[in-house]
Parts: sequence; C-alpha cells; structure tokens
Amino acid sequence: MPAENLTRDEARARAAVVAVRSYEVALDLTTGPTTFASRTTVRFTATPGESTFIDLIAPAVHEVVLNGRTLDPAAVVADSRIALVDLAADNELTVVADAAYMNTGEGLHRFVDPVDDEVYLYSQFEVADSRRVFAVFEQPDLKATFAFTVTAPAHWTVVSNYPAIGEPAAVKGGHNRTGGRDEGTATWTFEPTPRIASYITAVVAGPYHAEHGELTSSDGRVIPLGVYCRSSLAAHLDTDNILDVTRRGFAFYEEQFAHPYPFAKYDQLFVPEFNAGAMENAGAVTFVESYVFRSKVPEATIERRAVTILHELAHMWFGDLVTMRWWDDLWLNESFAEFASTLAAAEATRWTNAWSTFSSLEKNWAYRQDQLPSTHPIVADMRDLADVEVNFDGITYAKGASVLKQLVAWVGRDEFFAGVQAYFAKHAWGNTELRDLLSELEATSGRDLSAWSSLWLEQAGVTLLRPDMATTTDATGFEVITSFAVVQETPVAHPVQRPHRLVVSGYTVRAGADGSTVLECTTRLELDVDGPRTEVPGLVGQRRPDLVLVNDEDLAYAKIRLDDVSLATATAHLGSFTDSLPRTLVWTAVWDAARDAETPARSFVDLVLRNIGHESDSSVVQVLLRQLSTAVDLYVAPEHREATDVATADRLLELATAAAAGSDTQLQLLKAFAGRASTPAHLDVVAAILDGTRTLGDLTIDTDLRWELLTSLATGGRADEASIDDQLASDPTATGQRAAAAARAAVPTPAAKAAAWAAAVEHDELANAIQAATINGLGRVHDRSLLAPYVAPYFDALESVWESRTNEMAQNIVVGLFPTDLAGDPNVDVLGATDDWLATHPDAAAALRRLIIESRDGVRRSLAAQEADRRRP
Repeated sequence: MPAENLTRDEARARAAVVAVRSYEVALDLTTGPTTFASRTTVRFTATPGESTFIDLIAPAVHEVVLNGRTLDPAAVVADSRIALVDLAADNELTVVADAAYMNTGEGLHRFVDPVDDEVYLYSQFEVADSRRVFAVFEQPDLKATFAFTVTAPAHWTVVSNYPAIGEPAAVKGGHNRTGGRDEGTATWTFEPTPRIASYITAVVAGPYHAEHGELTSSDGRVIPLGVYCRSSLAAHLDTDNILDVTRRGFAFYEEQFAHPYPFAKYDQLFVPEFNAGAMENAGAVTFVESYVFRSKVPEATIERRAVTILHELAHMWFGDLVTMRWWDDLWLNESFAEFASTLAAAEATRWTNAWSTFSSLEKNWAYRQDQLPSTHPIVADMRDLADVEVNFDGITYAKGASVLKQLVAWVGRDEFFAGVQAYFAKHAWGNTELRDLLSELEATSGRDLSAWSSLWLEQAGVTLLRPDMATTTDATGFEVITSFAVVQETPVAHPVQRPHRLVVSGYTVRAGADGSTVLECTTRLELDVDGPRTEVPGLVGQRRPDLVLVNDEDLAYAKIRLDDVSLATATAHLGSFTDSLPRTLVWTAVWDAARDAETPARSFVDLVLRNIGHESDSSVVQVLLRQLSTAVDLYVAPEHREATDVATADRLLELATAAAAGSDTQLQLLKAFAGRASTPAHLDVVAAILDGTRTLGDLTIDTDLRWELLTSLATGGRADEASIDDQLASDPTATGQRAAAAARAAVPTPAAKAAAWAAAVEHDELANAIQAATINGLGRVHDRSLLAPYVAPYFDALESVWESRTNEMAQNIVVGLFPTDLAGDPNVDVLGATDDWLATHPDAAAALRRLIIESRDGVRRSLAAQEADRRRP
C-alpha cells in the first residue's frame, strides 16, 4: 500500500461502501510548537459487514473507537490509513491523535513572525492534506457537514468556514505552549457547514489583524465580509480596494449564475509562506500575503490580485457548491473559475483590458503546456493523488478557460449561462462529472456537444493557424486579394483538426486626428474554421490590408502566424494599435515563432527593445520582460549571448531613464535592468541608484526595490554578506528574510553556491518560502560555470528528494534546480544527462518522471532556438 497515495479505483470502491453524514473536529492549538491535539468524530453510513479505511497522517494516534469498540492503534493504523472492519449500517468513529504542524505550506502551516515572535497558523488542504489535521475520508465525493471546535491562545483570532457561535470561552488555567504571548487560552465553537468536500475546509488562527464590511446577497441575506493579515502588515492592508473588487464580483456572479452566494460569510485571509496564489476554502479564502503591498508594485500585480480575488470567489459556486466527483474533472473547478474571473474583471471592474492580460499571460501558459510531451486532455486521466499533484497546470487552468471562451462564442452567451444556471440549480451541494455539465448546455443551446467535447476536452494538443493569401495589383496600383484561406496545421503527436469560431481582421495604417499613425481595423469577418484549409471568400476582391490578423479578438484557442507583409507592418507600427488586444496577439505570434525556432531569438529581442516603451498595458509589459529574459538567457546562441545580454541591459536602462518619472513602466524597466546588470558600468549604475547618488525622477527606492537592487549587486559580486546583513537589520520582516536568503544564494562564489545547495537539497530545515527564495538565488548567475558542478548531484538526488520531501517541497527542488540554463554549454551535456537518468530510472515515480521529461523538453526547445538564432544573417 502506498504510504500516502490514494488511487481513483480505491476512492470509487470506498464511495460505493460509505456515505458520510458529519464531522465534529476538535483541535487544541496550545499544546506545543511541533504538534497539536486532534479529535475527530465522524458519523457515516455503510454497507453492513463491509470494510474500508479512513485517512490520517499524524505522528501519534492515541485512540480509535468504532461504534463503541476500542481498536488498537498499533493494529489498525498503517501509513496514512486507519483500517475499519465489520461496519454497521450506521457508524460513529472517534479518532484522537497528535497531528504535526508543517512548514511546507501543506496541512496546518506554522509560521513565527520575526517582527514580534507571534505564531500564525493557516490550513491548506488541497489536494489531500486535511488528513494531516483530522481523520477524514479524503476524497471530494464523500461530502459531509463539518463542525470545528478550536482551542487556541486567548489573544488570537480564529477563523473557520462558518461563523463562530458566540464569543470564545475562556479555558480555566489554560496556557499557551505554542509560542508567542501567553495570555491564557480560549475555545471557539463554529457553526456546522453545509455538505462540502474536506479539501475546502479551513482553520486559520493567530493574532491576525481584521477589518470588516458587509454586502447584501441577491436573496436578501446580509453577508459579513472579513479581510485579515498579520498584525505587522496591517498598515499596508488596502481593505477598501479588496472589498470593492469583492462586491463587484458578488453582484456579477449572482446575476450570471442566477444563484445566491451559497455560504454564510466571506472572509479573505492573507497568510504567510503560502505556496500558491490563493485557495478557495468555503467562506474562508486564503491568499499569498505578497498581495498585501508594502511597496510600490506594477499595475499588473494589482490587476493579478483582483483577478485572483474574482477567481476564488467564482469557486464558491464552481468547486465548492458543486464539486467534481474525482480529480479527473478538476478542470470543472479551475477552468470555469479562470474564465469567469477574467469575464468579471473585464465587465465589472476597472480592468476592462482583462482579456488582453488573459491572452498574454494565461493563453501563453496554455500554449507552452500544450506543447510539452506531458500534455494531456482538459479532462485528464487522474489515476491517483500523485497524478493530481502535478496537474495544476496550464491545461487545467488556462487551456480550459480558453476553450470555454470559444464555446461561449459558438453556442451563444445567453445559452451558455442558461446552461450554467441549470447546472447549479440541479447539482447544488452535490458532485458532478463532465457529462452533467454538457447535458445542461445541450439543453439550453440546442446543440449536440459530444463531438465538441471529444475534440476539445478529451484530446490534447494545440493547432497552428496561418493565413494563405494571394494578391494582384489593380489598375490603380493597389494590391487586391484574389484568394484567402486559413490553413490549420496539427502537431505530429496530436494530429487533431479542430473547429474554431474566430475573427479575421484587416488593419490599415492611417494618420490619426492628432497627426500620429494608427493601425485602424478596416475589415472584420467572423467565421467558422474547420479542417486543414478553410477558404475565406469574403476577403476576395478587397484591397489588401497592411496587416491581417487571424483570430482577432482571441476567440479561438490556437497559435497563429503573421504573413511577411503583416509582420513588417507590425514591426514598424506595433505601438499604433488603438486597442491592446490585437497588439497583444501580434506580440504572442512573434514570441511563439521564436519559441518554435522559426525566427531568430535576437530578432524577437530587437522587436521588444524597439517597441516595449510604447506598450501601455502593464500586464503585457510584465509578460514581455519575462519573455525577453527567456530569449536572451536560453534562446540566443551562446556565442552571441554576452553581447546580446549587455546590449539588452543598455537598452533597458535607456528606456527606464526615458520613461515617465515614477511610472509603472519605469519601475518594471528598472527592475528588468537590475536583473541583467553584469558589467562594471551597469553595476555602478545600480549602486548609484541604490545609494541615491543617481535618481530616476520621482521614482522612490522603497524597501522591496532596495532588495532587488542589492540582489543585483550581490549577483554581480558587488555586495557581500555584511551588506546583506545590514539591509536585513533594517528590514527584519518575513519578506526581508526571504530576500536576504535569495541575495546570499546569488553571491557568485563557489562557497555561496555550495551553501545554498546544501540548505535547499541536502538538509530539510528550511520553510517552504525560504527554500524557494534560496533556489531562486542559487540560479542567478552571470557566470554559468558556477552551476556546472551541480548537474551530477542534481540527478543523483532526485529519487531521495522525491521520496523524503512533501510534494510541494520536492517540486520546488526538481523544477527549480533543473539545469536548463546550461543548455548549449559546450562543457555540459544537459540533454544527455537527462536522457541517461530517464533511461536508468524507468521505475521512478510517474509524477517525478513527468517533471523531468517536461524540463528536458525545455532544453530541447532551447537548443533548437539557439540553432535558429545561429543562422540569423
């Protein structure tokens, strides 16, 4: 039996035997700094005489009582399971255990604030970590009610999914042994939840700062709203903005879904050392606390927080009210939340360009994921929990959302949301599979969606659309289109032709009213594209536009290419689009051609550096700068990389200096420059900006920017351990500790790299956030030979890391330390080393092999792009 795994077949078999009614969970969080007391009473029905198991991961199990029979823990507890035999029709089970606090962001995470030494706790249970806190049938289709009772230090705030019943009751003689101040203890009792899955239950506890509001739901209920963060971050909490987005989301979703908010309250808690962006715990959503902005951040980050707020709120319906039966249909949660949150942002908030952000960020993520050897259908084959853990990816989130956007265009928006409304009405508080949703959409749209589902949801791969156009010159000297078709190319591994509802637009260069040049949309055709070639007779006979854009408005999920004339127009006039979305689609097409080794990476670098200063969309700027970094670091041929790197940094500094003082774009450009600064002259500039002898207008060098500049100097060998310690002394916060760990690991000496490697890989004391920062810093180098000594140790350590660490911590190491940056290095054969490991470890965990195969593909792509760049004239 796998130590902590659960297969789909086992879950199905258990669900055939057991139906769960309720849990009563009592936690005592005052017993010490390493473990807490957990008592679970679960009531469930079962097939009489059958046997099953309940899940629990705990260092000590003291008592197991089934239907009044005391069972010997030594006999019934093994690995992560408690065996339950000879079940009755109605059963009551009580399990008493000591459960462990975690520092990995899984289960019940414990964090000590370095500012005031106070302890903060939060739970993170998806995929299967509620079993680290209480005994539970850990699968999404065994829903039940949950009633939590929590004993904690009296000065703490304790939050769970449902409201507390009255005030906390003081515990006579109680003492806080967990850490922080000892002002006695108290017990909080919470109302039972409705029937929900265990992975969306929550307990958050500590001296959190809280701010409150309320709203009126569509059914007339007053919904209390709470916003929480650590006390030391309270001065930076912008509750008004958070609640404004929340209220807009409530109104939008309740109207679109025709179903009032399902729960009794809505708390949003910003918690430390969180692994993801957020988690949709019913009525108690947790967020990564970097969304509490203590320094100036780009507008892109503020938009990302808003979309994340809306994403988690959408989950209250998609995922919490109606839940997938098993993780095969995880997309029913994530794709819908991704689609709905972008739609809500575009139509209900100030981020009206949210679909541009979606195209630039999410869709690029989907395209990358869908071209990996590990790509999979949107409806995935999740054989077990190990499969699920590595499947929170660009297919499950971004491709699914992209396909839903196309489905809406195909069946009609009103029909789509009528089907969604019927789905919620029919399946509220239940579990569903793909067919349940499709049947409601078929009923409201009048379309048979079985063929659509087969092509889009049940098969993998992304197709490529190219324009094929012929023209002639008419008597007046203008080019006229004589034929036009959209050609659809399929990948060899997934040769599936798909239907697309899309828009083909033509843009013409015109003089604007103010004398500027604009790219004006002069032709628009909406059509269905299907098969290898689709003729577009509607364009025949028209003057050839200066730029033709296949898939304008981004309705279809497909990669696109520009013809040569359109590419030349885009290169010369990329800043002349009046709307952000078509400009974003052009950026994506050009980037994708570079990734696919169709165009040289240095041509993409040149295009970005010539045009990014004109880009007005903050999120697009952010994505372009990331792509620029990837192109320079991985896709430019190694013999041209140093010159390209220096020229790129020169241009970024020039652009940052010329940008509007204190602007969003200036901040992003300066950070990008600091990240690339490698020459003595570059580092002199960074040092001067850091010490204030050089200024960039009104740009403030705040705490987080100061850390970025200092890390730039550390990477360049111009800041030592003492400099880092001095900065940490002035910023002794959790964020400061993470930044210091990254800066120390970035110091370009063999000793610094060895220390970072040992801390992240050879020892396991680091908390998740410090581990991630250390890994990030270790990989920051200008001299890549510093990384070469770790290629062999990396592969040697893989299996032991995977077996000894939790999933999150293992993935950080496996993905974060894969030696991609050495692709093309003449002294290191990364591809060969990877192939050797795969060949000699055929029986390694499937999820581990998947991550290595994905990383290998990144190396393969880098080598192909470098070869294409090498051929540049």
